[in-house]
Amino acid sequence: MERMRTANAMAVRDFDETPVIIASCLWKEYADKKKNCFSKRKKKIATRNVSFCVKKREVIRLLGHNGAGKSTTIKMITGDIKPTAGQVILKGSGEGESLGFLGYCPQENALWPNLTVRQHLEVYAAGKGLRKGDAMIAITRLVDALKLQDQLKAPVKTLSEGIKPKLCFMLSILGNPSVVLLGELSTRMDPEGQQQMWQVIRATFRNTERGALLTTHYMAEAEAVCDRVAIMVSGRLRRIGSTQHLKNKFGKDYLLEMKVKNLAQVEPLHAEILRLFPQAARQERFSSLMVYKLPVEDVRPLSQAFFKLEIVKQSFDLEEYSLSQSTLEQVFLELSKEQELSDLEEDFDPSVKWKLLLQEEP
Repeated sequence: MERMRTANAMAVRDFDETPVIIASCLWKEYADKKKNCFSKRKKKIATRNVSFCVKKREVIRLLGHNGAGKSTTIKMITGDIKPTAGQVILKGSGEGESLGFLGYCPQENALWPNLTVRQHLEVYAAGKGLRKGDAMIAITRLVDALKLQDQLKAPVKTLSEGIKPKLCFMLSILGNPSVVLLGELSTRMDPEGQQQMWQVIRATFRNTERGALLTTHYMAEAEAVCDRVAIMVSGRLRRIGSTQHLKNKFGKDYLLEMKVKNLAQVEPLHAEILRLFPQAARQERFSSLMVYKLPVEDVRPLSQAFFKLEIVKQSFDLEEYSLSQSTLEQVFLELSKEQELSDLEEDFDPSVKWKLLLQEEP
């Protein structure tokens, strides 16, 4: 469906409805530098027909295992590398506009250590063509939103690691770009700073003509600010949708966690859980904490499941329990297993793979 939506956007170039980012059938190959007697590849394929759109007012998070093709996709969108095949269209490109329509906040720190926060903002504003009066208004709004008034005169080298991502974000959205590409922003911030950052990101794209593509491994950040999540596996776009859609459609199990007061109750409790939920699978046990995966059919209706668990809590004197839907992280981990198998199949021929598996047996 996303590939069809992208094809339609390419064919019908209605400016008012055109997505801010159109990535169509992106394919990227690299020469394989790691040739050996077992390798059967001559080229490394980093992305395989990746197609998606980022609409106005939308923030999409690109998620994937290391080596899944996220960085390559971002580099093709920014123009750092050219795709082997496929096309990228950004709002404003090809319409006589300069690169001012693109805001980029890279993963790496791209700040000057000896310049102050204010000097950074003024230099970037000038570079993006903002008039002095407009620049001052924009800078004041951003500084107030992220509560950086006290740091304006401080050189970057004196800033804490939690402040620098805020400055990088401000630099990326100065000049009101239509397209914004963001790396991980809030992983080094304290909880209060994270909330400020997430609120500003949501406000930045709500009811505007902008759109953003965010790359992060931080699940909480994705759920807090992103409208949709695109999951890449082995260079392919495998899942795309809202977090709730992905959890509903691909989250196969519920997670049951129970904390017992008396360790002697662990085995009787385990037997009772299997009686109430026959398909329950024990995942792990840390001292007094017991964790199970429960298939959806065992849990529904939820009211009945909680009724059973309340009886268990009283009978076994549980300290606490929780029953939750599969998280986005669990959906991602299930998909990441496909990449591990795919990488193994591509790197070695079947006979070598079989020998390696035999060596792993006890």
